[in-house]
Amino acid sequence: MTKYYIGIDTSAYTTSLAVIDEWNNIVLDMRKVLEVKEGKKGLRQQEAVFQHINNLPILIDNMLDLNYMPSQNEIDVFDIVTISCSNKPRNIKDSYMPVFMVGKGQAFILSKVLGTKYKEFSHQEGHIGAGMMNGNLKDEVKFISLHISGGTTELLLVENHKDNLKVEIIGGSLDLSVGQLIDRVGVQLGLSFPCGKKMDEMSQLGNALNLNVPINIKDDTWFNLSGMENYFKDLIKHYPYRSEDVFATLFNTIAFFIYKIIINSCIQYDIDNVLITGGVASNKFLRQYLKDKLNKEKISTYFPKMELCTDNGIGVAYVGKEKIF
Repeated sequence: MTKYYIGIDTSAYTTSLAVIDEWNNIVLDMRKVLEVKEGKKGLRQQEAVFQHINNLPILIDNMLDLNYMPSQNEIDVFDIVTISCSNKPRNIKDSYMPVFMVGKGQAFILSKVLGTKYKEFSHQEGHIGAGMMNGNLKDEVKFISLHISGGTTELLLVENHKDNLKVEIIGGSLDLSVGQLIDRVGVQLGLSFPCGKKMDEMSQLGNALNLNVPINIKDDTWFNLSGMENYFKDLIKHYPYRSEDVFATLFNTIAFFIYKIIINSCIQYDIDNVLITGGVASNKFLRQYLKDKLNKEKISTYFPKMELCTDNGIGVAYVGKEKIF
């Protein structure tokens, strides 16, 4: 009898449901990206909640339908051990977003109907779990993690306890997230929101410009990005550089200051293992730049698989499987 673990995540832009087995194989990975109207720069929480309410029952129905599809991995509902969900952005007091209440409610009801264990984790812990799942970090007692996404840019000290993950914020952005910076520059050059993936593709065809881009690092591990946003918007407005070169310059600058704060944190905490997670961690330029630079400093650098960087339920399922509490 194979044991299964379900993870549900209802984040700001994606409805996710995943199933893994006891050997960490991904049995099912379903995601529905929330729809953003053309010309809009994002979704209000109430708009996202409405879409999650519509999406999640469909994903649950699809999961249960696999019992009747011989060509797929069969999931016997009686073999489901734990149903876990993301219940808030971060595991700190007063961390709250309405979108997570949709997944929390549905996961709780499903666990009661199926008679399984029910566990709650933060969205951030899910991202960390996705990076730990099939790598050496699952056996590390302590490591540094950088969570870079559209809503979050935080440098974290992670203690990997048997019963939970203890996560302490030790650095990051004091204003914009890296994902917000990227999207705002992309929209300024005419791309549709969200535009990080398209910008990544275009940057591969560009060259970093030799410019003195302002980088504002404070106290070794904290930084501001609003000045950089203003710099690139002014650059776009007044100079006819190719979009591909602007994007290459932006990613090169972001990679450099991320490298600097990671190095500073590793020295400060005497740690040589780093996990980089979140949607922005799927950026090809950033991944290669940071791997090359950090490995030269003898710092082991881990990224989730590309498909596990963006919001998903797999990491939530994994921490639900591993953590006892």
